[in-house]
Amino acid sequence: MSAVALSTETAAISAPHGRRFAPAVLLTAAACLAVMAIMSAPLALSFLASIKTTADASASPPHYLPQALSLENYVKVIDFQAGLATYVGNSLIVALMTIAACVVLAAPAGYGLARFSMRGKEIAFLILLAPIMIPYQAILTPLYLDFAKVGLVNTHAGLAVVHTILQLPFSIYLMRNSFEAIPREIEEAAMVDGCSAWRRLAFVFLPLAVPALVTVALFAFINSWNEFLAALIFMSRETSFTVPIMLVSVRIGHHGAVDWGALQASVVISIIPCLAVYLALQRYYMSGLLSGAVK
Repeated sequence: MSAVALSTETAAISAPHGRRFAPAVLLTAAACLAVMAIMSAPLALSFLASIKTTADASASPPHYLPQALSLENYVKVIDFQAGLATYVGNSLIVALMTIAACVVLAAPAGYGLARFSMRGKEIAFLILLAPIMIPYQAILTPLYLDFAKVGLVNTHAGLAVVHTILQLPFSIYLMRNSFEAIPREIEEAAMVDGCSAWRRLAFVFLPLAVPALVTVALFAFINSWNEFLAALIFMSRETSFTVPIMLVSVRIGHHGAVDWGALQASVVISIIPCLAVYLALQRYYMSGLLSGAVK
């Protein structure tokens, strides 16, 4: 009897906790689903608009669901002017060059700021971060004049340099935090083994900072892929245009009207590479973004 009474009493005590906990779980799940629905709604609406016919996409008043499925908008984007492959290729080349430059420059800079003691190090770090506070639109005209003198206008390398300038301060900040989070005992052990500073960076710190390197690469890719204003200013040849410039051009329909179907099809196409890269590197991205946040 005592065992039965004890089990009954335990169930009575735990039951209220279960009843109090269940509504909280349901509310949390409902809130998460609501946020997911709100965030995914623009993507879903863009895709639905992209598979409408031209007349259906321009109907007034508009309707969300297509009356008939059509791929004519995607065909129009693929064959637009120089061809979708040209614009995607230009964006990929510039983005890959930006990634390489950001990683090669940010890793040694972050390592030096994190691991070496020098006079005025914090001031130098603040100077490196200062460009984040300057609207990048303000420096595009001087950069264009300088690049025109050295022949970097209408080149992938010139646009990659601009994107690297815009992305480098954040990359250095991220790499410094990541290197500072690595225990100093690991560095001391490498020094005892006779590793030089460059060998410690290459064989000790960089393998341990892979999540941060992936995060730098991911941010550089997304920002370079989506950047519009610098690409519009520095690229004047049609064969040099990147995907964001194509988005602006493809939307112009007959008599200057907006071709909503073609525009949404190009938006969907432009999202796919960013989404694929993010999903492939998500686990590195989350740990790399938080590296150095907890000391």
